[in-house]
Amino acid sequence: MRKTDRLATIRDVAALAGVSVGTASKALNGRGTLRAETRERVREAADRLGFEANAAARTLKAGRTYTVGMITTDSIGRFSIPLMLGAEDALGAGQMSVLLCDARDDPIREQYYLRTLLTRRVDGIIVTGRRAQARAPLAPDLPVPVVYAFISSTDPGDCSVIPDEAGGAAKAVEHLQAIGRRRIAHVTGPEHHESAIGRAAAVADSLVRPPLYGEWSEAWGRQAAALLLADGTDFDAVFAGSDQIARGVVDTLRGAGRRVPEDVAVIGFDNWDVMVSASQPPLSSVDMDLDGLGRSAANLLLAAINGEPAPGRHVRPCRLVLRGSTSI
Repeated sequence: MRKTDRLATIRDVAALAGVSVGTASKALNGRGTLRAETRERVREAADRLGFEANAAARTLKAGRTYTVGMITTDSIGRFSIPLMLGAEDALGAGQMSVLLCDARDDPIREQYYLRTLLTRRVDGIIVTGRRAQARAPLAPDLPVPVVYAFISSTDPGDCSVIPDEAGGAAKAVEHLQAIGRRRIAHVTGPEHHESAIGRAAAVADSLVRPPLYGEWSEAWGRQAAALLLADGTDFDAVFAGSDQIARGVVDTLRGAGRRVPEDVAVIGFDNWDVMVSASQPPLSSVDMDLDGLGRSAANLLLAAINGEPAPGRHVRPCRLVLRGSTSI
């Protein structure tokens, strides 16, 4: 293969070598435990494409520390860990490290971590959390660029990367309709929760009855399914606002003698592996692509560090992952 006319990226190298971006980065930078043939295959792909492993790093302004801070309120890591892994994949090509700080929904702790990161002279900061909603800016007039990922900033001048939750909800219902389901019920989280409200609003016109709001839990899914069965709702599908809820719904339906998906198709939201795979049958679900959100946030942060900020809200699509709970 001839060297390409445009500047090759780490993604090009990974694609040609048939490995992930993270593996390609480790192979070129001499990190991690990889097989010798994998390293050789990646190096050969880089040579063919004319890629230099630290080209991304050299594009950064001089005097940088090659570290990025990530501040999260997601104590259990359900959302922040996949997002951080995606960010590390993107930043690894520039040989940059990520320092993760868990603020635990504590404004004082958050400001302490902010001061600590600035003292360490990080090149930029990614802010994330466990709720995809707007929050106040980290602080005014910071000396380094900030990108909000999964959550967004209330300041339209800030850079935010968020999932298209409404679009993901619409895809879920469109799939149920495509497999012939017309009487769709929606069971979701708290009525005051922005994600629950947005997802429900996106599918309101397609529902057989008003949404059932409750908690993000299996227990609520079981309770809500029992309510649907008890009040005589004629339904042949359930769109659940989370995989936890969906799993609870499936348990109650099966216990009541309703076959899933033959009698009632069920689809969740989040594509949380421990939930979708443990359900019987395995759950179809909407994936917000947290890894991709992390990569996008990191790339936007790198651009801002290089003097090319991209303010505003950047919305990324969700995707459907189909499994046995909607496939007969």
